[in-house]
Amino acid sequence: MHLPLLENFSQRMEGIFAYQSSEVDWCEQNFQYSDQVAEYYNTVSNAGFFICAPLMMYLLHPYAQERTLAVHFFCVMLIIVGLFSVYFHMTLSYLGQMLDELTILWIISVAYAIWFPRCHFPSFIKNRNHFITMVFITSSMSTLLSFVKPTMNAYALNCTTFHVLYMIMLELKKCTNPRIHRLAVVTVFWWVLAISCWISDRVLCEFWRGINFPYLHSFWHVLITITVVHSTALIMFFDAMHEIPECLPEVQYWPCNSWLVGVPYLALQSSRKLKDW
Repeated sequence: MHLPLLENFSQRMEGIFAYQSSEVDWCEQNFQYSDQVAEYYNTVSNAGFFICAPLMMYLLHPYAQERTLAVHFFCVMLIIVGLFSVYFHMTLSYLGQMLDELTILWIISVAYAIWFPRCHFPSFIKNRNHFITMVFITSSMSTLLSFVKPTMNAYALNCTTFHVLYMIMLELKKCTNPRIHRLAVVTVFWWVLAISCWISDRVLCEFWRGINFPYLHSFWHVLITITVVHSTALIMFFDAMHEIPECLPEVQYWPCNSWLVGVPYLALQSSRKLKDW
């Protein structure tokens, strides 16, 4: 009697894991270079996450020690985002799509929980712990809603960028540091390039296939990784100016601070521990 139910459950589970079971399919031709990898370039273009996240963790360790070790957790989640993006584009499975999009949702939530300025908290929020609780509840509800119309998830996630840009604009109005204003311009520049590739891959796929260049989503992966590195450095600077200004935060560039074209990160010129000593 229970056998048909078990068979039905087994079939559903196989469907979730199955190759190309997702309704989302990007412009790149499937299985063009490998029988095991659905979208080859969309898969390998995630390498930036595995390079930048450990580097960020290393460069940001002094800031994490002074501010919160959750900064390291954010970097670990970047690696997880890269892993699930690889899995999704390798299989185009329903499970891969949901893991990819939900990890992005939750890394955005972690970023809000850590770095959203207290001065912009809603009036009913009394402290950061209350704000984290609100973020957790909102993200949990969004997780459930993401299963209603999965094809819309990527669009909804990209829309969060506009709120981030708005918050950056508010902070820039209070900042007179030309180095920070330059970083903001560069960050927006990389984001515009990234989102242009993402939209073009979705909307103009036939055109790109017509000229045999259906690889813009792989460019999106590279450009959004660069955007994340720049934007987090910018956001962390604003956070440090609010939370630990006595540490004299400063944006520097790796490997050489004088280049201004390397990897931006938040450096601290002083330490609260040294001051206490």
